[in-house]
Amino acid sequence: MATGATVTIGVISDTHMPRHARVLPAALREGLRGVDVIVHCGDMVDAMAVPLFEAIAPLQAVAGNNDPSDLQHRFGKRKILEFGGVRIGIVHGHDGAGRSTLARAENAFKGEHIDAILFGHSHIPYCRWHDGVLLFNPGSPTDRRRQREYSYGTLRITGSSIEPQLFYYADKSP
Repeated sequence: MATGATVTIGVISDTHMPRHARVLPAALREGLRGVDVIVHCGDMVDAMAVPLFEAIAPLQAVAGNNDPSDLQHRFGKRKILEFGGVRIGIVHGHDGAGRSTLARAENAFKGEHIDAILFGHSHIPYCRWHDGVLLFNPGSPTDRRRQREYSYGTLRITGSSIEPQLFYYADKSP
C-alpha cells in the first residue's frame, strides 16, 4: 500500500456455513462490494465458503474452533497483516489466556506492536479502542444468536489512520 493510499477491509466472522447459510446474504454481498480485501476471523466451518468470499475480493482468514483441519492448515489460527504502517492482528478468540473472548483476543498479541485486533467467536459486535489498540469483532452475518441483527464490519485505513464501522441488517436472504 502506498503512503497516503486508502485500503478498505471487509471484516467478517462466524459464518458457520452451510448450516446457517448456503450463499452469502444479499446485504453482506452488497456491503462488501468494492473492498480491497476480506478478513474472516474464523468459523467458516466448511471450505465451501472460501470461493464465495474470493469472488468478491482477496481473502485473508484464520481458523476458529469449528473449522476443520483443512481450513486450520490453510489459514492458521493467528496472523498479523500489515497495510502500510498499520499492523492488524487476527485471531478467532476461542482459546488462549483469559476468561472472555475479548481478553483472549487481547492476550493473543500481548507484547507485540499491534494497531488493531480483529476477532470473532462470541457473535457479538464490538468496536472499541483499548490503550490505543482497536479491538473489533464484526459479529456474524449469518448466525446472530442473541443479537437483534446480523452484522459485519469494515476498516478504512489511510496512512496510519484506522476508521472502523459496523453494519447491521435484519434480513439474511440471498
